[in-house]
Amino acid sequence: MIRLKNIKKSYRDLSVLNDINLEINNGKVTVIVGPSGAGKSTLLHIIGTLDRADSGEVWFSDIDINSLSEKQVADFRNKHIGFVFQFHHLLPEFTAIENVSMPALIAGKSKKEAEIKALELLEILGVAGRKDHKPSELSGGEQQRVAVARALINNPLVVLADEPSGNLDSDNARELHQLFFKLRDQLQQTFIIVTHNQELADMSDFKILMRDGKTI
Repeated sequence: MIRLKNIKKSYRDLSVLNDINLEINNGKVTVIVGPSGAGKSTLLHIIGTLDRADSGEVWFSDIDINSLSEKQVADFRNKHIGFVFQFHHLLPEFTAIENVSMPALIAGKSKKEAEIKALELLEILGVAGRKDHKPSELSGGEQQRVAVARALINNPLVVLADEPSGNLDSDNARELHQLFFKLRDQLQQTFIIVTHNQELADMSDFKILMRDGKTI
């Protein structure tokens, strides 16, 4: 579903990605592992269209991301890519259901339509009973589940997660990992996850090892 061809990225004199070629399969959990500084997060940002490669190609099925304008890329990102980060980045002044609904509202859905979908996802993720609570009233595990629901609200082609369990205790981390596989099976959702968690890496469908800006 996603193809990267000859991706290179440098920051000033520092070469971060060196000729990356990669294919990501639909409906699978793919993890990217490797030491700090290997280029994992940079690669994830390029796949997620948050950053552009210096050279090379990024394809989503038959869509060449490099051929899109900045506005078209932003629209594509909102509609087709979900993000989950180590820190949930929920908006503190909004409730759980309002946070989850936000990307759908930005995409032009009505408030009613967005909230129906948001509640459905919160139910799947086991936190529907907390829908009217603000982030400060939720546990760390609950906050991250709300963040996952927000990533799923627009039925994305892929969810990208950067150390999603890095800020959770071991029990909550294990529950979050199991949740990814439940969503893979239940929604046929594709995940690409950067992680240092060996347990999650061993559970994945595909594991990509990076070192010195290259895939091993």
